[in-house]
Amino acid sequence: MGNAMNKPESLEHAPGVAELLALDNPALYINRELSLIQFNWRVLNQALDESLPLFERLKFLFISASNLDEFFEVRVADLVEQTIYEADNRGPDGLTPAEALAEIAKAAHHIVDEQYRILNEVMFPRLEAERVRFVRRRNWTPEITAWIEELFLREVLPVVSPVALDPAHPFPRLVNKSLHFIVELDGKDAFGRQPGYGIVHVPRSLPRIIRLPKALCESCSDDGHHFVFLSSIIHAHTQELFPGMKINGCYQFRLTRDSDVWIDEERTEDIATALKKQLLSRPFGNAVRLEVSDACPAHVSEYLLQQFDLDERHLYAVNGPVNLTRLMAITQLIDRPELKFPPFTPGLPKRLRVKADIFDVVRQGDVLLNHPFEGFTPIIDFVRKAAADPHVLAIKQTLYRTGADSELVQALIDAARAGKEVTAVVELRARFDEQANLELASQLQEAGALVVYGVVGYKTHAKMILVVRREAEGLRRYVHLGTGNYHASTAKLYTDFGLLTCDPDIGEDVHKVFQQLTGTCKTLKLKKLWQSPFTLHKNLLTHIQKETEHAAAGRPGRIIARMNALTEEHVIRALYKASQAGVQIDLIVRGICALRPGVPGVSDHIRVRSVVGRFLEHPRIYYFFNDGEEKLVCASADWMDRNLNRRIEVAFPVDDKKLFERIKKEGLQLYLDDNCQSWELKSDGSYVKCAPDGQPELSAQRYLLERLAAG
Repeated sequence: MGNAMNKPESLEHAPGVAELLALDNPALYINRELSLIQFNWRVLNQALDESLPLFERLKFLFISASNLDEFFEVRVADLVEQTIYEADNRGPDGLTPAEALAEIAKAAHHIVDEQYRILNEVMFPRLEAERVRFVRRRNWTPEITAWIEELFLREVLPVVSPVALDPAHPFPRLVNKSLHFIVELDGKDAFGRQPGYGIVHVPRSLPRIIRLPKALCESCSDDGHHFVFLSSIIHAHTQELFPGMKINGCYQFRLTRDSDVWIDEERTEDIATALKKQLLSRPFGNAVRLEVSDACPAHVSEYLLQQFDLDERHLYAVNGPVNLTRLMAITQLIDRPELKFPPFTPGLPKRLRVKADIFDVVRQGDVLLNHPFEGFTPIIDFVRKAAADPHVLAIKQTLYRTGADSELVQALIDAARAGKEVTAVVELRARFDEQANLELASQLQEAGALVVYGVVGYKTHAKMILVVRREAEGLRRYVHLGTGNYHASTAKLYTDFGLLTCDPDIGEDVHKVFQQLTGTCKTLKLKKLWQSPFTLHKNLLTHIQKETEHAAAGRPGRIIARMNALTEEHVIRALYKASQAGVQIDLIVRGICALRPGVPGVSDHIRVRSVVGRFLEHPRIYYFFNDGEEKLVCASADWMDRNLNRRIEVAFPVDDKKLFERIKKEGLQLYLDDNCQSWELKSDGSYVKCAPDGQPELSAQRYLLERLAAG
């Protein structure tokens, strides 16, 4: 094992074993927000992995910054709101919202400091070695200075509107995560005003990185690249923004706001209309974080904090650009394939390669796809074929995240225009995809599709496609079920499993779930699917209990589960009890894990690992030994309260023996054997990176890429 990258929360004042046997003891639970920061540490650690191409390391740095942005916009914002209303909502870990915020502030400041240390001490020197240079203002030659001044006057000044603060110009309402400058001013303007401060908002339409012409860089070789930051250009020309005034200081800053959207669904008659109104106010939610340049004087930072009603805990002084995420553009501006992961072509299962008709293939047996190692194209072809097939009568699909210009959505539109019965269950509340989903819902409606928004109070997170086709034997249902979104772009970046089947029982179950989503009915009994919020949670607890009973009776008990997050308290307690009975439990949890493994007398038999690599881990797989009658299901649901009790999710069995064994190996065992990109969770909440320790190196993702991808 390698060393832990940081020192997260620990079991301070740990009680004795007897106390821990009380499974509601807060010491047995890791705070979910602090666990999420731990995941971000693991992402950031990829930026230090010298075995990775430089631009990919750079991306991991920027991804960690983007993750942290969303963390503040959603999770921190929720806790701040709870403290405003003096809510005492303690989680299983026992922390109040105020206590959690205090711990989060410590952890978040630590990771932000590390992000900028890596940027300045690691990334910039590595980029310099690859002839990618950021020219600082102190190094501008007269020629560069003249070129930048002309650029500023032509491209920047016309679109920037500086605001001098006075009684007629109060502090402006600033947009979430936008780049701003606060300028200290001295003197009187033409009207005799003495503003003291000015605010400069930098439009998002302006690129944050500007490439310098090679002719300006004498030391630049033919294949070198020189850039300047937009923030440096504006800083250098502050005087032109406030002509005639004395500039005593100019400092960049960025504000992060609460970006969650809330709708009182039970009191609104039209969710789409209500959501549109809410989205208008999203950029101006309550402030939760202030980032400033570390050169910003204390009195200026204090002034800004007062404007946003924030305290010192919410202030982040950074040594570099205040928005690292916008620097991601550098990896697209330079054509250096050797600095990126080698491209690959997703493979296809042999049966799809030798036979073109997707319906013929599925009739002969279920088809499993392991994305992104195997392509997403068969899913698109499945819907396209259904849209064009005269024997297809109806297509029904859930849409959570699909992306712009989705080929799947276009296929549904084509099907509706061809006169087929098309039903789309569009989840408008998919966070940060609300506007895109409103637009695609409108396109589908205009084409004649039936569009519904699911069930009030429950997000539709299940991933399902149902195609009804008339054949010689009668109507047959073809189904796709998946663990990930119907998004062609993320299907190249996320690991997920998808199943194509015409199993009659699964087809009937999916039909019943769509009945619930589009109509109204009593709870319908399903034959094979587990469904939230009705049976999935119950079935999980039942299967964990069965393993517990087997182990207690001296028979083998075994649970392996892979997911994005584990926080649901009842499931965690059931796992603790199973461990106490002797069940061997392996959990592969990408992100948040509230369970503490390895606690004596409680979780001795539980191991938790997280895999972070080239692709974002996304599948949900649950395996139970079941006294030799092995049970394996794939799902759209994590083991969280929201997924198990407040969303519509499905878990589907994989009955075909060969496919069962494929998932068991490709989705579980390989990840348990990974010794290159995996991290082990310790009982104190820290993660330690696994190492080969003399064994052959094994990266699960690389193994699958080599064996499943086409090339």
